Amino acid sequence: MSQIFVRTGIHFPDSQHALAHIGEAMLAAGVVHKTYPTALLEREAAFPTGIALERHAIAIPHCEAAHAKSAAIYLIRPDKSVPFQRADDDGEVAVSLIIALIVENPTAQLTLLRRLFTTLQDPEVLEALLHVPADELAAQFQRTILEPERCAQPS
Repeated sequence: MSQIFVRTGIHFPDSQHALAHIGEAMLAAGVVHKTYPTALLEREAAFPTGIALERHAIAIPHCEAAHAKSAAIYLIRPDKSVPFQRADDDGEVAVSLIIALIVENPTAQLTLLRRLFTTLQDPEVLEALLHVPADELAAQFQRTILEPERCAQPS
């Protein structure tokens, strides 16, 4: 079970500032090792995570599980979209939702990434995450992204 952190009402001039914020916030929360902030920046530089979807773009920054102390997800809805390099290396996208993954188990990380890609293809799911009140964002993410995954796995 992942802890879910939420931040809204924040501005980043670019992805580097957003990633630095994620690194510092997750370090302060105690869910990552001190190596995490640098590893996150390096991973994003080598493998960008900006993804253009039907109506909006998202970014799913993450790095190797070795940098995590415990599983967590940090959802950030910035005031203004943040330019991230596209995952497909075709320029930048203006990201409206940042979903930072801190995962201890590489297999779980792949499973969660697949679930995110699949579920967020539905424009209504993403619209709901973008417009739900800030105090309901974690619960909405839990219901629409995390819980269906648990139900789909054999007992």
